[in-house]
Amino acid sequence: MRCKTLTAAAVVLLMMTAGCSTLERVVYRPDINQGNYLVANDVAKIHTGMTQQQVAYTLGTPMMHDPFGSNVWYYVFRQQPGHETVKQQTLTLTFDQSGTLTNIDNKSALSANAG
Repeated sequence: MRCKTLTAAAVVLLMMTAGCSTLERVVYRPDINQGNYLVANDVAKIHTGMTQQQVAYTLGTPMMHDPFGSNVWYYVFRQQPGHETVKQQTLTLTFDQSGTLTNIDNKSALSANAG
């Protein structure tokens, strides 16, 4: 009877600690990379006055275009390493009506909650 009680207590204790954050690190989580991986050297090559073709040749095709028809390109890279917080880099390029680059907005390594 005592053995059954100890076994039951051990099972209950194990079930209660299974959700604890100390055991969360034991579980393997792969790194998740999504979007356009941008090398700092390539981003440094971009400057105002370039055409859309020149930018696409240097950085590749953007992840998103502005859905409302303006000439804004978004290069987004999101990285979620195993048990760490999510990091996101967003490069926003604005072109004029003739397809010439007019504005560069590089928001690099933004931290977001893993949610």
